Amino acid sequence: MTIPTNDPESIIRAIRRTVAAGQQPSVSLIAASTPDPFRILVSTIISLRTRDEVTKAASERLFARADTPAAIAALSEETIAKLIYPAGFYRTKAKNIGAAARAIVELGGAVPTERERLLELPGVGVKTANLTLSLGYGLPYICVDIHVHRISNRLGWVETKKPEETEADLMVVLPRRHWIEINGLLVAFGQRVCTPQSPRCSICPVADRCPRIGVSRSR
Repeated sequence: MTIPTNDPESIIRAIRRTVAAGQQPSVSLIAASTPDPFRILVSTIISLRTRDEVTKAASERLFARADTPAAIAALSEETIAKLIYPAGFYRTKAKNIGAAARAIVELGGAVPTERERLLELPGVGVKTANLTLSLGYGLPYICVDIHVHRISNRLGWVETKKPEETEADLMVVLPRRHWIEINGLLVAFGQRVCTPQSPRCSICPVADRCPRIGVSRSR
């Protein structure tokens, strides 16, 4: 693990000033408007490999029809698929959403607060579980997606190859009070400034403190 030479606190403050509230990823916006763990869980499942605007629209269509575990469990897989289309892998996601809703109903209707139990639900991986627990229940978990993984390595906060390694190292490097917010901040920042290819370093608020690890070309 690489201990950062720059200060995570000041970096986060600068990124927070750059990212407007309305630029947060779709699941973060859904959580801000209705911090319902079940909605966050379903929206996160929909969001995997799907653009933000598609995730938001698909989630709104589904929740307008059914927004509780029991209500979604009563829908057919075909109906769920039609409502969330054109989300990526919408048929598989529809199957998982319906199965997860039924499992939650069997558990008493509440989304589990333990990560191990969440991971037992269909279609729920570590990213989905962590985002549900952090945004839905306010529990201290770090959700690492491709943006968090990429930017944390570029900044020199971590030196990792896999997201699960990044999560573990960020728990050491990053102050606990930032664990919940870091996903929303870095996703929005990664979509607009610290992009995968040719990042916009000329407008980056932390360019003077970033070692740009792995960056061969920038704008």
